[in-house]
Amino acid sequence: MSEDKANNCYRGRLAPTPSGFLHKGHIQTFRKAWERARDAQGSLVLRIDDLDSARCTSEYNDACIQDMKEMGLEWDEGPDVGGSHGPYAQSKRGSFYFDALKKLYKLDLIYPCQKSRKEIQTYGLLDSMGSEYLFPDSFRPNSVDLDKIDFPDNTNWRFRTNWGQRVEFMDTKKAEQSFLLGADLSDFLVWRKDGVASYELATVVDDYVMKITELVRGEDLLLSSARQCLLFDALGWSRPDFYHCGLLLGEDGKKLSKSTRSLPRLFSHS
Repeated sequence: MSEDKANNCYRGRLAPTPSGFLHKGHIQTFRKAWERARDAQGSLVLRIDDLDSARCTSEYNDACIQDMKEMGLEWDEGPDVGGSHGPYAQSKRGSFYFDALKKLYKLDLIYPCQKSRKEIQTYGLLDSMGSEYLFPDSFRPNSVDLDKIDFPDNTNWRFRTNWGQRVEFMDTKKAEQSFLLGADLSDFLVWRKDGVASYELATVVDDYVMKITELVRGEDLLLSSARQCLLFDALGWSRPDFYHCGLLLGEDGKKLSKSTRSLPRLFSHS
């Protein structure tokens, strides 16, 4: 248990990705995060998860902040608060992520990977739900002489999982979660060849540095939470608590998309 948890100091966060406009599902999850922080008399951090420079834009960023404000959400740290606590933008925090990557490197928990997404998909190893392609253990290098690598070099880096073991965590809403390594998830990216941290690594580092005690997110991120638990453990950091919200689906039964900016209309009668 972290010091913040022991002292009953709740710290939650809102972490929109400005790669499109927010939809009602995002706001439902963000509202739950806001409610849980306020009910716990804690604080709420706004962090902009804008690592994907090709898709994230200032237009979407400004729209995200405006829409959250119009929906009645507020935060204690982050953009537009005081000036001393933000803005928190992942695109400006690369040094934190690289420090964590170096720690994983020194612990021999990651390895360089040249395999393309097409090669991984062609191998055809699907997870137990049939929703994601697993990285095959046969694609791992037999051995890596780290002394001969110009770290991190222009290559992807993957976290090595122990196939056959389980990663488990308690979810406040959905009860105990258990995932089998090698069936539900496998080796995953922590660093991209363009010199940018993966979503999993950046999220873990920021949630640790910002002393976040509970992650409120959609249930579509359960596998991400499992991966992040592995990273928290590997880095020797206490895990936060988890609260995974149910997803809102469109009329076609699929996840809502970020394609249109329709929040004021969607919430005008809610």
